[in-house]
Amino acid sequence: MSNAPKILAFAGSARRDSWNKKLVAIAAEGAAIAGAEVTQIDLRDFPIPLYDGDDESEYGMPANVLTLRELMLEHQGLLIASPEYNGSISPLLKNLIDWTSRPVPGSNGPSPYGGKVATLLSASPGGFGGLRGLVHVRAILGNLGVIVLPEQLAVGAAHEAFAADGSMVSSKQQTAVEELGAGQARLLAKLHGLTLSTGCTERRHDMTRLR
Repeated sequence: MSNAPKILAFAGSARRDSWNKKLVAIAAEGAAIAGAEVTQIDLRDFPIPLYDGDDESEYGMPANVLTLRELMLEHQGLLIASPEYNGSISPLLKNLIDWTSRPVPGSNGPSPYGGKVATLLSASPGGFGGLRGLVHVRAILGNLGVIVLPEQLAVGAAHEAFAADGSMVSSKQQTAVEELGAGQARLLAKLHGLTLSTGCTERRHDMTRLR
């Protein structure tokens, strides 16, 4: 069994050609190269309804919420790229947090957020690169007990920042994003007394296991 730190990576966007999906994939690759075990998921594969307390009381937790909650519990780190919507957090990411932070009925299991270490990124066509939205993401996660690392990265003019293959046009920017993921891997290894494994690879979550 691997003793490498485990990082769950995803973007707060469902758009197929999302800049934030491309951004988090680069950071995830950096973390994997550094020796972390990285699981990258696409929230488009986990549709969940808008949070409604009445629906929760009547129907319970949606299956995809329970799956996402378990995925979070299995990883020590969260690598999140969030687009900016009107200067704030994306509705998809906020709804994910609202659902997965709810207690599971009949269980005294731990929250999937307490004690996690998160690294934040964003990409936006604007000049600030989504930086204003990350302020709110940071505050929400911090309120849930997440250790949000001060190092973050916002990519402006995102519509011009990525090449056709998903890499960044600027090699300097590519390296900076990869290093953000690698830095999180190294910190998690130190915090949890884990070992960075050479040859670790990023993996996509196997959706066939969920159905």
